[in-house]
Amino acid sequence: MEPYKVIKYPLSTEKSVRLMESENKLIFTVNRSATKQDVKKAIEEMFKVKVIKVNLAINGNEKKAYVKLSDDTPAIDIATQLGLM
Repeated sequence: MEPYKVIKYPLSTEKSVRLMESENKLIFTVNRSATKQDVKKAIEEMFKVKVIKVNLAINGNEKKAYVKLSDDTPAIDIATQLGLM
């Protein structure tokens, strides 16, 4: 899948900011048919970062990806690039 078809948009909520600061994670809303591997490849390609782990959660008709980044890439830097911070 193409990266911009996998990732819909980043989430900017209190919980996502807390995860950014404490666990170096970002939360994205993703395509319903995307797999963990699709999300990992898309994030690594779009932001040139190393992804350690991806967790997916489906809530109603929305699928969220919790993306853990490597320690050498602060999640806050990516959030600033995206205009979330």
